[in-house]
Amino acid sequence: MGHFILGIVIIMVGALIVIKSEGMLSTFGRIGFFENHFGVEGGSRLGYKIIGALTIFLGLLIMTNMIGGFMMWVLSPLLKYNQPGK
Repeated sequence: MGHFILGIVIIMVGALIVIKSEGMLSTFGRIGFFENHFGVEGGSRLGYKIIGALTIFLGLLIMTNMIGGFMMWVLSPLLKYNQPGK
């Protein structure tokens, strides 16, 4: 039950980041990486929206209790060399 509530809270935070990207920009400022790679004026806004969307995705994984399987899938290329006999 706890992972469900935590997932909902993380999804709400991610949604607020996506919706209030202009407020995030005025509060925290521009992000140099996103400004260099994603445009001249709107790069940081897009960056905040990407961060929010990834937060929503992480919240969905936590809410459905699929975070363990996803992390094993993502990290499996690194972890297979750590196992003896392979």
